[in-house]
Amino acid sequence: MAQHSRPKQKSPLLRVVFIASLLSLGLMFVYGVFYSGSSQGGATAITKGVVVLKSDAASTFGTITFEQSSSGKGDVTISGKIENLKANSLHGFHIHQSGDLSSNCASAGPHFNPYGKTHGAPTDENRHVGDLGNIKSDENGVAEFKFTDSLISLNGHLSIVGRALVVHAGTDDLGKGGNDESLKTGNAGARAACGVVGLAA
Repeated sequence: MAQHSRPKQKSPLLRVVFIASLLSLGLMFVYGVFYSGSSQGGATAITKGVVVLKSDAASTFGTITFEQSSSGKGDVTISGKIENLKANSLHGFHIHQSGDLSSNCASAGPHFNPYGKTHGAPTDENRHVGDLGNIKSDENGVAEFKFTDSLISLNGHLSIVGRALVVHAGTDDLGKGGNDESLKTGNAGARAACGVVGLAA
């Protein structure tokens, strides 16, 4: 007489593992769809940043805004007003590597320069990402300005958010000074005031 064995039942543990695996795959799929959609749609793009300038050594102060389209791409519009600068002068205006404002802005480090280029004018191909040229003060030591830059960004690997904006006491020679320091800092001199680029409401 042939013997027939009873079919083996799957253990409860295997069922739990199987169900958990299905749930995990489902969550990964949903996250992938959501993340892809939000990235392509630019839903999380930063569109506005703000800097409130402060100075340890002088009374220079001001507020600067940075605006970019909701796509997170394209030119950034920079506008602001800075007061108590040296009158009728050009002042170097740069994004620096770090957001550390200690030691009278010295801890902000060098210009933001992810491509390892030499210092230049904002319109030069060979420039630091942080090279924003000069701002001009009037007879009262006030600089009001609005301009665009095509290299900095509020998003991605060229984002300036969390980095320091520094206004210098001297004029940026835009890399045309004929010495090594010109190719690093534009001979812009001391750091008159600085502030961190933060998110604006």
